[in-house]
Amino acid sequence: MDRISEFLGQLAQAARRVITQSRDEDFSYHNKATVGLDPVTQIDQDIETALRALISDAFPDDAIRGEEYGWTSEGARRTWSIDPIDGTRAFICGLPSWATLVGVIEDGDHVAGLIDLPVLGERLIATEGKTRRSGAPAAASGCRDLGSARLATTDPFLFEGPEIEAFDRIRRATLVARYGLDALAYARVATGDLDLVIESGLKRHDLDALVAVVRGAGGAIGDWDGGEDWDGGRIIAAASLPLYEEAVALLSA
Repeated sequence: MDRISEFLGQLAQAARRVITQSRDEDFSYHNKATVGLDPVTQIDQDIETALRALISDAFPDDAIRGEEYGWTSEGARRTWSIDPIDGTRAFICGLPSWATLVGVIEDGDHVAGLIDLPVLGERLIATEGKTRRSGAPAAASGCRDLGSARLATTDPFLFEGPEIEAFDRIRRATLVARYGLDALAYARVATGDLDLVIESGLKRHDLDALVAVVRGAGGAIGDWDGGEDWDGGRIIAAASLPLYEEAVALLSA
């Protein structure tokens, strides 16, 4: 096992320890949004604090970008991108789809990623171009056409303006659509159980871990225009490159 893979596993274990220690505490949340709901719990903050400490100790020259506490050492060659609880809405509702995400970016390339799903007892780690699910190789389904595709998005009501009609074109072209999965949907593309995820409004901490995981399982991931505008937040993850390209074409139709 390479050093980064082993270390990502250590980060996942550290996050789970925080969750276990906090299990009997009040899972109350603070709403960061002035309109709508963008919840954060003390557990989010405690996980990120713990992971930052471990990364800083093991890789003192690297940058860290986290959802709760922003940047340290911005501009370093390697960045660790942290989402301590991706799917906090699911977390505060007692649903199992939330995950701890860590992405590793070197010279602009997503080289490693972690999707840890504590409630499901499952962990996906991607390094050196390969994704493993709880230690075993993970593989996307290879689905190549929308008509056979199993689609997911976290919440169809998060799309705005022309995005609403664009997503509906995809939904009507696919076999089935499922909602409310957060990062679990991308994990299921990597394990071959879903074929397509389309979302908008993602932040870098939401997606940085997903890129290496999807690609390491043989899938394709990029933006709605067929490129890699990660800062734009409009993401497609697909079980194959032909499926990704068909989705791009229909979104822009």
